[in-house]
Order: sequence, then structure tokens, then C-alpha cells
Amino acid sequence: MSGGISASIATSRLRAEGMGSNDHAVPFLNQDYEALRQQCLETGCLFQDPSFLAEPPSLGFKELAPYSAKTRDVEWMRPTELTDDPQFILGGATRTDICQGALGDCWLLAAIASLTLNERLLHRVVPHGQSFQEDYAGIFHFQFWQFGEWVDVVIDDRLPTKNGELMFVHSAEGNEFWSALLEKAYSKLNGSYEALSGGSTTEGFEDFTGGVSEMYDLRKAPRDLYRIISKALDRGSLLGCSIDITSAFDMESVTFKKLVKGHAYSVTGLKQVDYQGQVERLIRVRNPWGQVEWTGAWSDNSPEWDELDPTEREDLHLQMEDGEFWMSFQEFLRQFSRLEICNLTADALSEDGLSHWNTIKFHGMWRRGSTAGGCRNHPNTFWINPQYKITLLEEDDDPEDDEVACSFLVALMQKDRRRYRGQGQDMHTIGFAIYEIPEEYRGCQNVHLKKDFFLTHSSCARSETFINLREVSNRLSLPPGEYLIVPSTFESGQEADFVLRVFTEKQSETEELDDIISADLEDEDLISEDDVDDAFRSMFAQLAGEDMEISVRELRTILNRVVTRHKDLKTDGFSMESCRTMVNLMDKDGSARLGLIEFQILWNKIRKWLVIYRECDICVFIGRLSVENMISVCLSVGHL
Repeated sequence: MSGGISASIATSRLRAEGMGSNDHAVPFLNQDYEALRQQCLETGCLFQDPSFLAEPPSLGFKELAPYSAKTRDVEWMRPTELTDDPQFILGGATRTDICQGALGDCWLLAAIASLTLNERLLHRVVPHGQSFQEDYAGIFHFQFWQFGEWVDVVIDDRLPTKNGELMFVHSAEGNEFWSALLEKAYSKLNGSYEALSGGSTTEGFEDFTGGVSEMYDLRKAPRDLYRIISKALDRGSLLGCSIDITSAFDMESVTFKKLVKGHAYSVTGLKQVDYQGQVERLIRVRNPWGQVEWTGAWSDNSPEWDELDPTEREDLHLQMEDGEFWMSFQEFLRQFSRLEICNLTADALSEDGLSHWNTIKFHGMWRRGSTAGGCRNHPNTFWINPQYKITLLEEDDDPEDDEVACSFLVALMQKDRRRYRGQGQDMHTIGFAIYEIPEEYRGCQNVHLKKDFFLTHSSCARSETFINLREVSNRLSLPPGEYLIVPSTFESGQEADFVLRVFTEKQSETEELDDIISADLEDEDLISEDDVDDAFRSMFAQLAGEDMEISVRELRTILNRVVTRHKDLKTDGFSMESCRTMVNLMDKDGSARLGLIEFQILWNKIRKWLVIYRECDICVFIGRLSVENMISVCLSVGHL
């Protein structure tokens, strides 16, 4: 526990020094790309990644589990074994380099395809200087944004194949491998290839840019959506679209005009043309399969093109790649269900003149018994969720109506959930609520609003829905003032780490709210053997046995017997790890056991803190906080 606290402090310090930026990415699993590559070049051995082995568990856990039908006869091969002339990137990264294989990660591939439209963004993810020719050592690296910081992921280039063909993403030409290696690095980051099956394009967008995503229901599209898309494309934003499915049978079914349901497409362009004397608005869309294209109006060989000026027609066709097609904007709104846009943050924008969000982020956690209160459906515990204050200072320059308001965007993202899929876990259902801070608390710091406040006040804004996606985000508008954001899972008691990001168009201030924690700690009395009374000495002799020392296992037995006698304490008992921590902290002579004096000191501390626990901790009454955790934390930070 104390190690975790120290690590958290160290991480905060490194972030303040710039660690975690794209220019100073955190080495994933502490693997240093340059050092490993140099070692391989010096020894003449091609890199073999010990942390993501070329073995069945790296493929998956269910349909791609070891010994499953889909993984039979899989062979891991390097590109140098697959072709005589492997290339990392040939003639620049293009959308034809990304053809989907036997993995349901079209959401990811649609995001990668959009990335190729912005070379600067692409090379933040795919660092320059990698090749199969110059100083080749079988090692490559890629950078991804993960929950507030950039990480550098190292891989070897052994890729899963069947019958000499890549199983998953591949280039149309067959000898370009940057996209297959990128997919492998992202699989490693998430635990396996199968962990990437199914998802939202916004997830890939954000992990490639650090940006913030918005989702539009095209059945309720805003009137100015064409302008929104045009502005987003001009600013280098990434865009994706899809058609909702109504049942599992719909998944990847093909419509009459060759659109695929439940499949992620990327939006790659807009154009207005003169058609039969009127302005026709067109949109360009790409299927990451590299094939199966729209066959309706404005498709590749449709008669509408005959009405255009030949030069304009030729220009629009030349801009298209395999799997890419044009359609009218109105038809796009009818055929597709949702549009996802990833807005770039300031660090990803190449032009100073472009407007950008002011961004503030918080790293938080939901823990059973202390901060996992659930949504408003749980009035007794909702208030224990983390609370964050935002002060909106400046109203918008161009409000949509006469009302004075401040535009901002709240994005709540749960961390690392894909990694737990192999253990049968998945995304929690998450959301947030926003409250106006009452007058008596305005300007105050370190105030965590209590149960009574939430029982008597309604939210002034909230996430559109609680949903089991990695991130919930909403664009909101409120008058200048002080507000409270309460992020939560839908059910109480669900544990996860999260990142809360607040994006404002104008100046704002934010802070995490909590009660001031302080204590008047008494000076510790020094204890000698003469201070131990006979009754305690006799009890110790009985507990310790012949060696007159208490081991980790013996301490666990003692503590579990004690707490089971106290019916008001809700606990599953003490773990070996907690008892080992206690012994390590109290053990003065390095014996890994507790002698008489060491045990007396520990015993006095536990008794004192159990009294405080009963008196002060509200979580006793909701029966969730573990006594074991409370004592371990207090020991770890030196309060016991």
C-alpha cells in the first residue's frame, strides 16, 4: 500500500516535469526502445519481446483462445520471412495500407484510416526512422495516448499468420507493414488481439491524438452539421460513422446498396458540386475493408457523375482510395445512424491560429466503501463519489441565443477496462451529474458536499445517459458561476480508475473537492520490556509459541479471530499481504517476525485506530469499508 502511495507521488512529480507528453512518452512496461534496439544490434540477435510473447495467449481468451479453432495452425512470422522486400511505410501512409483481417476491430482501423489524412498526427503515433533496411533489429515502437499521458510501446515484428498470410490488418499491396505492427502494439497495450474486438471509433481517435470526442445521432442531426463536419475536417479532426444494428443478426450484414451495418467507417472529405443547376453537397466515406462500397447515387459508376464538368469529376475520382466512395450528404444522414468527431487538443494542432479548448484533467478512482457511491438512484451513498468544482468565468463570444452562457465539455473516461476482458470483466456503466454550488459554499475550498445536499438539490446538467462505453462526454452550456461535477458508475460499489477532463472555450478554474484531512498526532511513548504488563506478556507467550516471535501467518490468525468477535465491523478478514505489510513496518531487527515489544506497539496502534474508525468513518454505517484496508492504509502512511 505504501509503495502505491509513493508511486502515485512520483508519477505526479514526473507529470509536472513533462513526462507523459508526446515528446517525452512513458516507456510501457519500462521497455526502452533505443536501449533494446542498440542491444540487439550489438549482439546481432533479432528482438523477441518477453512481455508479449509470440504465443497463443497473446491472440486472445475466447474465440481466439489457445487451442480454439481460429488459432489452430497459427504461425508467428517476421515480415522478412513473408516477403523478399518488406517495407515499413512505402510512399507515405495511405488508407489502402489498412485492410481488415479476421478481427472485429473495424472501429480501430477506421480511426487509423482517418489518421493517415494528417501526416503530423500520424507521426506522433508512428515515429519516424523505422525500417526493415537500415539497422533492422526486429524491433519497432509506437506511441499512444492513454488516460492522460502518452506511452511508448515496444514490440517485436513477429506477426500471426495462417498459410503464409497475415491474419489481421494488412496492406492491399502485401509488403507494407506499418499498420500490422501498429495493430500489434495496440493489442499489447490492451492485453491481447481479441481485446480489440468491438468498440467505438472514438476510442481509437482519442488514443491516437489525446483529443476529445463527440457523438451525434444522425436521426436528430443539428441543422448546421455540414458546417460542423467541414470545420472539423479543416482543423484535422478525425471523423467516423456507423449504422446501428437492431439485433445480433444485423452485425456486419450488408444493405441493398452495399453499406455494412454495425461497421465503422471513416469520413474523409466533403465537397460541393454544381449538379443540374443546383448546389449538391457530397461527403466522402471509407470502408476499412478496402472493398464493399456504396452502390447508390454518387457511387463510383453512378450516372450522376456524367452531369459534372469532366475536370471536376476527374479530380474527385482521383482523390479516392480503395473502399472509398462519395454519396450525397442528405443520403448520408438517411443511411448512417451516428457520427463521431474527435476534436484535437492544443498540443496536437499544428497551426497557432486555430482555436482550441482549454483543458484540465483529474485522475480519480471509485473504490468500494469509500468513493464508489453509484448514481443518484443510490441516495445514501451517492455523495461519497469524488467531487470536482469548476468555475466558469467568461461567457461565449457568440452565444446561440441571447442568454449569457459558457460553453464547456465534460469527458469521463474509465481506465484499462479492455485489459480485464480476459478475466470476464468489461466496461462499467458510467455517467456524471453537475450541480450549482450553493451560495454559502461559493469561494470555499476543500468542501465535500454531504448526503443532505444531494437529497434536497437537483442537478442543473448531466451526461445524456449512463452507458457502458469507455468514455461519456457531453457539450454543455451554463451561466458563469461555480458548479460541482460528480462522476459515478451506475451501480454502487463498482471499482475502477477514471480520468475526468473538462474542456472550456474560455477561461475557467477547476479543483478537486474534499474535506480537509488533519490530525493532532500524539507523541509516541517509547516502550521497554518493563512497560509490558504480565497479562499481555502471558497472552503473547501463548500466541507466539516456543520461538517467542509472531510470524506473518500467526499475525493473520490473531487479527482475524479478533475482528470476528466485533459484529459491527464489516470485513472479509485480513489478507497475507496486509499482515506482511504490518510486520515489515513494525519489524525493527529484520527478522521478518514480531517480538514482544514490536507486537505490543502494533497492538496499541490497532486498538487506538479501531476506536477512531468507529467514531468517525461514515462507511461503517454503510458497511463497506474494509477494516483491513483502513489499518493497512494508516500503517502505510505512518499514522499508526
